[in-house]
Amino acid sequence: MSVYTCTYTNMKKRKSKICLVSSCGGHFMELIQLLPLVENKQYYIITEKNVASTASVEKHPHHYLVQQERGGMSFIFKFCWNILLSFIYFIIERPTTVITTGAGASYPTCLFAWLFKCRIIYVESFAKLDSKSVTGKMLYPFADYFFVQWPEMKKVYPKAIYSGSVY
Repeated sequence: MSVYTCTYTNMKKRKSKICLVSSCGGHFMELIQLLPLVENKQYYIITEKNVASTASVEKHPHHYLVQQERGGMSFIFKFCWNILLSFIYFIIERPTTVITTGAGASYPTCLFAWLFKCRIIYVESFAKLDSKSVTGKMLYPFADYFFVQWPEMKKVYPKAIYSGSVY
């Protein structure tokens, strides 16, 4: 996957930097499978902080979001906080490419990447065999590359790229 420089107003071109972002759990486990793609490149990881993710990212450059679950009274507050954190991390790190496996916690970073004209690479969840994920629905219209892990998903996302699973 090639990387190009995103265009910030009044900023010079710079070296490429890759942001790998996902929610925790299965999305994060899929994201970790993509680490060989960024070997010998400048990158960092953003994920929700929990027991499983902290042990996995400690040896990599990383930032944490607050773990959020859709539903419940606290969701909107956590989601708003994660939007703010995502923006701060985006401005600090200035990625040129964002690679994500979903879910909701990754959307703000992808939205900032789109606004700043950075490349967005989305990998639909391995668990999705014949229907769209919430994050997939939101990112399909503007992701530069949209990968599915099952050939059947090409019917669901006609412009998607099937190239096997990340496992």
